[in-house]
Amino acid sequence: MKPNRSIPQSTVIPVLYYPDVRAAVAWLSAAFGFKERVQIGESHRSQMKVGDGAVILGDIRRDRCPPRAGEVTHCVMVRVEDARAHCERAQAHGAQILDELQDFPYGERMYTAADLAGHQWTFTETLADVEPESWGGKTIHSS
Repeated sequence: MKPNRSIPQSTVIPVLYYPDVRAAVAWLSAAFGFKERVQIGESHRSQMKVGDGAVILGDIRRDRCPPRAGEVTHCVMVRVEDARAHCERAQAHGAQILDELQDFPYGERMYTAADLAGHQWTFTETLADVEPESWGGKTIHSS
């Protein structure tokens, strides 16, 4: 891929829609530790860094809308170093914890939270390198 400073360098970049992009930037920064990379317009879009990944926040227009109560259309998974501390920070900033912090047999500690617009985020910390076959998974193609 050719580099371009006007777009995040991540291969996959979720774009999520918020009624107030600036409020979402402030909240995601405070609650989840994301960092704003590029602001586009007053409240049109924002590119945010999270670790070596990225997410773009977009404004509401035409057919673009945030999730509606009672519907789950997506969940963005983010790897973090310390899921327990991350969860505590998110709760302190008012994140709604949907799935409590839990350790899984596939070597991950995870929790799921909803942000101020209802988008769901799962944060995961790797506890161990676990072979998928040991917990019922099946390796199809190793990288």
